Amino acid sequence: MSMRGLTVFIADLRNCRARELEEKRVNKELANIRSKFKDPQLSGRQKKKYVCKLLYMYILGWDVDFGHMEAVNLLSSPKYSEKQIGYLAVTLMISESNELVRLVVNSMRKDLDDHIEIHQCLALQAIANISAREMAEALSTDVMRLMTSGQAKSFVKKKAALCLLRLFRRHPDLIPAKDWADKIMVGMEDYDMGVALAVTSLVVAVAQSHPDHMAGCVPRAISRMHKIVMEKQYSPEYVYYKVPVPWLQVKLLRLLQYYPPPEDNATRGRVMNIIQTILKNARDIPKNIQHNNAQNAILFEAINLAIHMDPQSEAVVQASELLGRFISSKETNIRYLGLETMAHLAGFAESVSTVKKHQETIISSLKDKDISVRRRALDLLYSMCDVSNARVIVHELLQYLAIADYAIREEMVLKIAILTEKFATDYSWYVDVILQLITIAGDNVSDEVWYRVVQIVTNNEDLQEYAVRTVLTALKSPTCHETALKVGGYILGEYGHLIANNPGCTPAEQFMALHSKFTMCTTPTRALLLSTYLKFINVFPEIKDQVVAVFKQYRFVLDVELQQRACEYLSIATLASDELLQVACEEMPPFPQRESALLSRLQRKTQDTEDKRTWQIGGLDANKENLLAASYKRHSRRRSAVESTDAQLQQQQQQQQRQNSGLLDLSDDLPAQQPPVHHLHQELQQQQAQQTAATTAASYARLVREPNGVLYEDANIQIGLKTEYHAALGRVAIFYGNKSTATIANLATDMDVGDGVRVTLLQPIASSVPPATQLHQMYNIECLSPVNLHATLKISYTVQTAHQPFSSSSNPTTDNNTLSLRLPIVSTKFLTPAPLSRQDFLARWTQIGGPPREMQIVAPTGPSVCTDVGQLRNAVEQHLAVSVLREFEDAVVAAAVWNAASGVGKVGCLIRIELNVAQKMFRLTLRSTNEQVTAALAPQIRDIIESF
Repeated sequence: MSMRGLTVFIADLRNCRARELEEKRVNKELANIRSKFKDPQLSGRQKKKYVCKLLYMYILGWDVDFGHMEAVNLLSSPKYSEKQIGYLAVTLMISESNELVRLVVNSMRKDLDDHIEIHQCLALQAIANISAREMAEALSTDVMRLMTSGQAKSFVKKKAALCLLRLFRRHPDLIPAKDWADKIMVGMEDYDMGVALAVTSLVVAVAQSHPDHMAGCVPRAISRMHKIVMEKQYSPEYVYYKVPVPWLQVKLLRLLQYYPPPEDNATRGRVMNIIQTILKNARDIPKNIQHNNAQNAILFEAINLAIHMDPQSEAVVQASELLGRFISSKETNIRYLGLETMAHLAGFAESVSTVKKHQETIISSLKDKDISVRRRALDLLYSMCDVSNARVIVHELLQYLAIADYAIREEMVLKIAILTEKFATDYSWYVDVILQLITIAGDNVSDEVWYRVVQIVTNNEDLQEYAVRTVLTALKSPTCHETALKVGGYILGEYGHLIANNPGCTPAEQFMALHSKFTMCTTPTRALLLSTYLKFINVFPEIKDQVVAVFKQYRFVLDVELQQRACEYLSIATLASDELLQVACEEMPPFPQRESALLSRLQRKTQDTEDKRTWQIGGLDANKENLLAASYKRHSRRRSAVESTDAQLQQQQQQQQRQNSGLLDLSDDLPAQQPPVHHLHQELQQQQAQQTAATTAASYARLVREPNGVLYEDANIQIGLKTEYHAALGRVAIFYGNKSTATIANLATDMDVGDGVRVTLLQPIASSVPPATQLHQMYNIECLSPVNLHATLKISYTVQTAHQPFSSSSNPTTDNNTLSLRLPIVSTKFLTPAPLSRQDFLARWTQIGGPPREMQIVAPTGPSVCTDVGQLRNAVEQHLAVSVLREFEDAVVAAAVWNAASGVGKVGCLIRIELNVAQKMFRLTLRSTNEQVTAALAPQIRDIIESF
């Protein structure tokens, strides 16, 4: 049924020729709708009509501050049209932080449990679009149930899988990949191609973050690809221009690249047959452009998989011939993909001879009309460069740099500098290239580039004289860039005396070459040159008067840095003795050997976007770690298999020998001189007690950062926890499992808690636990204060056991057991993320100030040492309920709110973690608006980071 009032309202707005007229008409309509909503007898159809008008005004950009409750009420309507408008309004007008989200969650749960598929789809679409954290916590299990349900329709399963994918990308910590992995992967084998495609997209996303949990997807992906490519098993409606399900094929081929190649020869051969078939089908170029695009999408992923499987295989050789055809194609997209795939090949092939055949074509691609193609050509040249072609490639890049787009100039400068340093056969060529680089693109040369030049010149004595002479020549040029002036200032100050006797290189000429450009450079460069002038006084006393005059001139400048330097240097230069001057101007020692900072800067510029890359731009060296890791995993698995086989053979041989002798030989199991039996029993008990205590401490540390797991376990009982926290409230389920063959009797529990927490028993537990049975009890947790926030579970029980092998009695005994276990109820459990911008974080950081609201802790990193800030950032984001700010690159910076049900209430917390990889240490700085919260949280966050 049409809504004439909405049509008329839209027409009225379109006829308004001025904004004032439109605003007047909107305000009139808003007043009319507000009055209509006051009518308690308003029908569902009328609500729908007025909500539609509000939606139209909201989309146009007008503020709509009412009508949200009416939109939520429409979700409960049995009519599809009204429910649809309600979901549309909720999706557009209600934000994640809105209090109405809880009401929306209840309505969505009812629709998900409904048997009407179209209602389920509306709820799934709204969940995926809003994807609020509270919504994900409450409904992810229901979405998972729909995806794996045998009664659900295919289109519902597909939407459920895509909804779960959206929730995982927004809130990865809320999706238990370990528990759901097997259920998710079953959907890859669904008969419906749409469901299989949606589930595979979810599997690809989860596998990037949790590859070990999703390892079972590899045989399923290979089997599905074999059925599509080799056995032709697919639905006709999923054939796109003669190509069967190209989207699913691409996803499956990409998924296999996240896992090491199969070790089983049969499985490996199966994959290679699939790749060979895809390559064979791609030899004929289709005339239809859609057919060509679909076929090429599969082909490029197949080539990437072939490189991942074995870069030296016959399939890769065939693929390299196809890539040569693609990079010279007339289609821009084909050229782009060809260059990118060839860069992948150059990153894993031991020899790039097949890539070098197309070097001229790749160089010509630098001048392509499309900037994306130019970027890929630059990446490929950077990856394929080696000693034999380095000079040619660097020369071509320098020529192109002069006319290159400003968008890629900085990246080009970094890559030219890295290649020049990496493949320099003599350092004189390196100095010439860097100076030429600075001359061509000085504004795009970062500080790391000229820092690296200084390091190399300082560490190579044979290079110093040539570098000084070359730099002085560059300084005399009228077009000398300021970056060249920085390099010249440092090198002349350190090694200018090496050429002081050469014609045209006298101390006075060196000083004038620098000082003639002194007034045209920035303040930091002037400060550097003043330091150079002081060094000149030390090695060239004949120009002391000229330099002292400069110091006197700059004693009264407004800039504090220049003024301080000029005054201090003047005092040193005019002392009666030169002893202090000589100490201050001692020659710089060689720099320690370390990885070039240029590489780390380049890696920061090439971060992943959506899908995780399985290779790095930069050739074989950049991917060496991936190759070594894969090789190590294969070697470890083979070694474990061999050791297991050897152990089995050895055990079989020993059993055979004993059977042949007819006697039971105990000489391998008992020592020559056996101590008394009771000593063995005591020693065994002590070892078991020590092992149990160590295991319990490790379990407690793990549960502090994770919600579920085992807290205590011995031969008789297993105690596990499942926790859930929201703001200042929490719920803990404690599971008691009987591992013995006898009944656990007289089970009694008690809770000893501190003043900072209130624990309420919701569900008591029976006093006996039969064998192979698990019982549980529930507790409510309420945080009251950061002080004395602890809880200890006291357990007592008896278990009847059989006679012990070290006991003199053969009768069964009854063991009385008591346990005292500290529960992982700590302050960090009551944190909630607080998203902040960089500007807001810095403002609040300054506002809170230092101690006592700040605490700093320096401690060693954990057993799995974080090798970079990115790895530590991911670990913090996964195990702490904080919002990590990605704008800070040099440290892990996060913000959160600590919650208490009474007392201090909500307390803002700011965290900064700096990592020192060389010393395997980290510094934690925590600031909050409450001193007690700071003192309680900092040590606990320290312990969590140490446990990574």
